[in-house]
Amino acid sequence: MPFQTIELTRTGANTQIALLTVKRPEAMNALNAQVVHELGECLSTLREEANQPSAPRVLVVTGAGEKAFVAGADIKEMNDRDPATAREMASNGQRVFQMLEDLPIPSIAAVNGFALGGGLELALACDFIIASRSAKLGAPEVSLGLICGYGGTQRLSRYAGKSLARLITLTGDIYPAEQMEKWGVVAMVTEPAELMPTVMKVAEKIATRSPRAIRLTKQAINRGFDQSQIEGLKLEADLFHQAFQSEDRREGTRAFIEKRPPQFTGR
Repeated sequence: MPFQTIELTRTGANTQIALLTVKRPEAMNALNAQVVHELGECLSTLREEANQPSAPRVLVVTGAGEKAFVAGADIKEMNDRDPATAREMASNGQRVFQMLEDLPIPSIAAVNGFALGGGLELALACDFIIASRSAKLGAPEVSLGLICGYGGTQRLSRYAGKSLARLITLTGDIYPAEQMEKWGVVAMVTEPAELMPTVMKVAEKIATRSPRAIRLTKQAINRGFDQSQIEGLKLEADLFHQAFQSEDRREGTRAFIEKRPPQFTGR
């Protein structure tokens, strides 16, 4: 499917890594309605193909160029909107970003520059963030008389806790990647030239693991996070039972005993 504002390519060993790039360099990759629509179409396709043998095992999300991952929403487009459409705009963005969070395959945000507003929200919808040391992240919506609309208040508080989420969103300040790493928002910080090599190394490692176990692990964390520990432990046991019945589990334990690399199929 051809896209105009994003690009989806395959890379890595056996093309097992999907690389999704937001490509609006003239606007620092800002999110407009077309970008959000195309992201939704792309994620829908990835979700539908997830069970096929040829499906990618990891998704990497990044922005074109070195200046910006996604610099935020397209302010010019937003300024022209009628307030009556604001709820629809937020709900649609939330729906698309939730699709990203719910993908069966893991997703990594490779933050290579400014990740502000909607850009930070896009990164937070991925499973974790790896950022360049030159990256800047923040939620400056209050400086425009707005608040986060694509899930930022909810995901940021779950990443960093309520206190830091309030600090980040109420000041509207922009923070270096190292600070966001200390706060638990960013998982890893690299030198700029090492960002994509590091991301790909992590993605390649994940791609060698059992796709079925990866999917069940994501379910255990995502579904269990807002449950009590007792409920979460029951969920984990149920998913462990599912994993134990899989062909991947039999292949993984057999390969360990035979001292050879496992050949996982996702079944």
